[in-house]
Amino acid sequence: MHLFLKSISYIFHPVFIPFIGVCFYYGVNPTYIPKEIILQRLSGAFILSVLIPLLFFLLLKTIGKASSFMLENVNERRVPLIATMILTYIIAARVFPDREHNVLYHFFIGILISSALCYILSMIGFKASVHMMAISGLTLFFVGLSIHFKTNIYLVITLLIFLNGAVASSRLHLKAHYPLELVIGAFVGVIPQFVLMFYWMQLL
Repeated sequence: MHLFLKSISYIFHPVFIPFIGVCFYYGVNPTYIPKEIILQRLSGAFILSVLIPLLFFLLLKTIGKASSFMLENVNERRVPLIATMILTYIIAARVFPDREHNVLYHFFIGILISSALCYILSMIGFKASVHMMAISGLTLFFVGLSIHFKTNIYLVITLLIFLNGAVASSRLHLKAHYPLELVIGAFVGVIPQFVLMFYWMQLL
């Protein structure tokens, strides 16, 4: 059980979640998008949201600014969160700026706002769970996609709800967070995505 819960924290690490959202968006989007455009946008999203953050972490670990991949110390999180905000803004502004990708643009703006909130909380010494921020935000994004595209992905959403619980259990088991930090992290992930859904679903 320990190995399973520990693996959950690594498999669903926040660095991988945005790219999962992008891949799923293209998987359920019923409108035609040329394959070249999809590959181009997927490549850009992967490089900026996964590859560069992983390389940046290795750099931080090499120079002694990060103790582990999980960044357990609240002070260690500030520089990575700033880097995340910069890269997320670049993704929104450069990879998905066009009207055809309005949904993904707002998805990444939501991630940017959530990251900024986590950074602000870290400045006052509160370690909101970035794991919960990521998985809960992704879950709400998938709910929005289901409604927006009128697609039945209830099994996927059910699985994501289960994964929210699994990630929370993993973080508690590993003593990485207190329950309040998990709850605040979930709210930080959900609220920006919920508000921005009203824009990309054109309800406002």
